[in-house]
Amino acid sequence: MVRNYKMILSYDGTRFYGWEHQPNTDMTIQGKLESVLSRMTEQEIEVIGAGRTDAGVHAKGMVANARLDTSMTEEEIRDYMNHYLPDDICVREVRIASDRFHSRYNALGKTYCYTCYTGDLKPVFNRKYVWVLEQAPDVEAMRQAAGYLTGTHDFASFCSNPRMKKSTVRKVDRIEIEPSGAYLNLTYHGTGFLQHMVRILTGTLLEVGWGKRTPESMEELLEAKSRSLAGITAPAKGLCLIKVDYD
Repeated sequence: MVRNYKMILSYDGTRFYGWEHQPNTDMTIQGKLESVLSRMTEQEIEVIGAGRTDAGVHAKGMVANARLDTSMTEEEIRDYMNHYLPDDICVREVRIASDRFHSRYNALGKTYCYTCYTGDLKPVFNRKYVWVLEQAPDVEAMRQAAGYLTGTHDFASFCSNPRMKKSTVRKVDRIEIEPSGAYLNLTYHGTGFLQHMVRILTGTLLEVGWGKRTPESMEELLEAKSRSLAGITAPAKGLCLIKVDYD
């Protein structure tokens, strides 16, 4: 009997070319999952993800779904996948979902965290998961700038896809900027994010923190709808998808 299964995944994106299939390589998260499930069911399996994380981006709570014809229990499917998947991908949970559940279309919101490091010594064991900053930013100025970016706006200035045909209006209802020892965590929650949007937001906010921009300039930046006027794109390795929201 074919059933729709919902999966919650964690992965270290360092070695991978992102979530989505790429030509001429099998090093994508989607590709690895489909390969294992196709082997398990002896059928061609399509895995649908809640989003398409970029190359080098990590996830603690990615959600995916796939239709499987198997007599295995949810725990057996999870254990089979974890046995054959590489060590940098973990299936945390497998559950039978409603037939209409779609991990991407049913998603109501996502939480991302971008982690920076501002300490004096090299973060040897966390170096794959943080952006090491050469100077500590002014956190209060960044928070002021984040206030202008919070809400429903046209985020075209923060989208790296110049051929974007769909709407670039998104709702970002929370941007939290919190120091934690030598680390600085920027947490974003919104209904959805454009290509590289969180990384461009992070780079732009840091430029405010470094005094290269004013918090008030965020208003003009939103109105301009021009990627060339926004800040740098923060490196992929500091970004992690924390959670996907559903009803």
